[in-house]
Amino acid sequence: MSEESKLREQICLLAGSLFDRGLTGGSTGNISARTGDGGLLVSPTGTSFGRLDPARLSRFDAAGQLIGGDRPTKEMPLHSAFYDTRSTAGAVVHLHSCHSVALSMMTDVDADNFLPPLTPYAIMKLGKVKLLPFFLPGDPAMGAALRGLAGRRSAVMLANHGPVVAGKDVEAACNAIEELEDTARLAMMTRGMNPRGLSEAQVRAVVTTFDVAWDA
Repeated sequence: MSEESKLREQICLLAGSLFDRGLTGGSTGNISARTGDGGLLVSPTGTSFGRLDPARLSRFDAAGQLIGGDRPTKEMPLHSAFYDTRSTAGAVVHLHSCHSVALSMMTDVDADNFLPPLTPYAIMKLGKVKLLPFFLPGDPAMGAALRGLAGRRSAVMLANHGPVVAGKDVEAACNAIEELEDTARLAMMTRGMNPRGLSEAQVRAVVTTFDVAWDA
């Protein structure tokens, strides 16, 4: 099996796992990954994470031209913005995960640091998550807003919509977006209970020990 064939299978396997565990439903969410020749494999528009076909993934060449597969997701501006601004991005995942969306609706969240510091793992895998305002689905302005961050963040939260995360490869991106949803779920579960999160000193220790980009 070629490396690209393996990547196609991996994308569909991981997407199916996210779907099976209720992290994105129906035909929501989209996923992409870099190929060995600098191109992209992208989930097609209107498809379910639970039923992706490896042979029908949208295939882009290194110049950004669609050269095979079905028509890509309408959220391509989000994916392109991450690849164009973060040299380390090897994959991008976007979900409509319930708890993170619910947290984005709360009026008192910190737009510059969306996730409260409840555990070390979201800090380690995501750094600070930027909350972006609401955009209509498919609006190119979403990509423009992400480009405005100039590659300083590996994850953003689209208000009333869902998270978008870039990782060094498709497995890392999926692991990171799951951590984002888990932390948002903890935040919603403990909301109004005055939970004991990490102190500023503990956050700084995590950032220093695991070399997290935090102050950008």
